[in-house]
Amino acid sequence: MSAPRHIPVLIAEVLEALEPQAGETYIDGTFGAGGYTRAILEYARCRVIALDRDPTAITAGRALEREFEGRLTLLQSPFGALDEEARSLGLEQVHGVVLDIGVSSMQLDEPERGFSFQMDGPLDMRMSQSGLSAEDVVNTFEEERLADLLYELGEERRSRAVARAIARRRAEAPIRRTRDLAEIVSKVFHGRHEEGRHPATRTFQALRIFVNDELGELERGLEAAEKILAPGGRLVVVTFHSLEDRIVKRFFAARSGKEAHGSRHFPGRIGDAPPPSFQIINPRPLTPQKGELDVNPRARSARLRAGRRTGAPPWPEPA
Repeated sequence: MSAPRHIPVLIAEVLEALEPQAGETYIDGTFGAGGYTRAILEYARCRVIALDRDPTAITAGRALEREFEGRLTLLQSPFGALDEEARSLGLEQVHGVVLDIGVSSMQLDEPERGFSFQMDGPLDMRMSQSGLSAEDVVNTFEEERLADLLYELGEERRSRAVARAIARRRAEAPIRRTRDLAEIVSKVFHGRHEEGRHPATRTFQALRIFVNDELGELERGLEAAEKILAPGGRLVVVTFHSLEDRIVKRFFAARSGKEAHGSRHFPGRIGDAPPPSFQIINPRPLTPQKGELDVNPRARSARLRAGRRTGAPPWPEPA
């Protein structure tokens, strides 16, 4: 028997933080290959509403929906709209929300999706398979804008050099394949790997985050969860790099009243903030243990943060 394609990250820790109970309803905002959804449904006789903006994930998940008939509902939707999707099903509140942020193993393992620099494919990276692609960004953005994007979303220290190399190469012919882009970036670093990472890692990360507006979607998803969670309901978020983790950390810090200053979620003085809408479950992020890393190296950068909803109303959106 072949090994499963997808291994859910921090699954035991997710279930412990979420505490699924029979008869309750949960939202898996990032269905992917269905690892978290299956685990929740097997843990307790509950209901799961699972969302994914990738139509391929929804199609592949129909078998799981049939397996748990009446307990699983799959919807093609970005998780930033999870509160609206729940209400469209007649749900005013749910008991838990889990979000696994970033690209799924299923997407990485399909070369034609263009997410991976390790396999050649079209330079796409669109989770929803619609809108602006990575190819569009690489070939049409001005060099300065491209450099800013690589620095801000990829934390690429050599962003100017990478953007310059891309601009020179596209002047000769459009860059259409993942392998071509990976080779262009590698030459900037003379092929040297840094801390075990391929030289193109940060460039591909930046393009993927931009094309899918992942950071904006994360902020919308956190706020949507706050609106739909019942008092005592739990929000569990797994992130894979510092930009995502910083947003989640600051969200929970602000919403729990532990942030000592204003933030983008509620700019102003701390005394002006509404009552805390969350209690933090784990003050320090949970990370994978060695046993999990041995089985699933992709989990190495995972961080889990969780919070419990209070009875306070959701915070107002920033003006």
